[in-house]
Amino acid sequence: MNQARLQPRNPARAAPRRDPAFVQRLFWSTAALLLLWPLLVATEFKPWLLLLPDSLRVSANFLASFWPLAHEPDFLLLVARETWRTVAMATAGVSLALLLAVPLALAANSALSVSALGGRMARGPFWLRQGLRLLLAVLRSVPELVWALVFVRVVGLGATSGVLAIALTYAGMLGKVYAEILESGETHASTTLLRNGCSRLQAFCHGLLPACAAELSSYTVYRWECAIRSSVVLGFVGAGGLGQQLDSSMKMFAGGEVATMLLVFIALVALADRISAGLRKALG
Repeated sequence: MNQARLQPRNPARAAPRRDPAFVQRLFWSTAALLLLWPLLVATEFKPWLLLLPDSLRVSANFLASFWPLAHEPDFLLLVARETWRTVAMATAGVSLALLLAVPLALAANSALSVSALGGRMARGPFWLRQGLRLLLAVLRSVPELVWALVFVRVVGLGATSGVLAIALTYAGMLGKVYAEILESGETHASTTLLRNGCSRLQAFCHGLLPACAAELSSYTVYRWECAIRSSVVLGFVGAGGLGQQLDSSMKMFAGGEVATMLLVFIALVALADRISAGLRKALG
């Protein structure tokens, strides 16, 4: 009887042999597949075509043309020059985008609104911010490829059209995300500064920016990395840089040159990733 008293009243339950949320997971997975199926049908998605003998033969021949890599001194010098032009195009485009995005983001940010300190933003500032957000939506809704086609007709072939195209599209992207980062961050310090008579710029520099600097810088470097990829694509429509040379090599079926340029492109993306990691570590 003493042994029975020493035994716990609620012994530990055995681990369930099946996922308790199995039915719920199965339901949502099935619902997702049912919603995805019409989209796959509409896009005529047929991945099994890649496994057909003709497709496999074409893919194998294309990949085999990548070797040996093109390493002639003249070609490597050309690749280095076009790579520098690509990085310059992306950097100049993002820099111009920042000149537009930062003021628009600060003006469209409700966290720096003086009229909202009383609890409800005034009608004039509210509609002004809505108009600025609409402007940011318009800028980012037009792909940089479309802007490049427009500017190629206006300013001609070359990197200028690529810089302007990246600047307009990325201004909308950066401005929208900057405003959202600042609004979702810790706003107590900035609100306190505004209540004590500081300007919006002072509240931003001493209140919002220190708390959001790491996230803002990380996203900026990520967008710079995306701009490098975009500048390569813009080269296919005459914006110059590594993309234009890549297009020429692909048209001439020079697989070795294509492979060399792809490796350079991968190195650029890896470099951008290392810079982003270093900034997050320094500011975090």
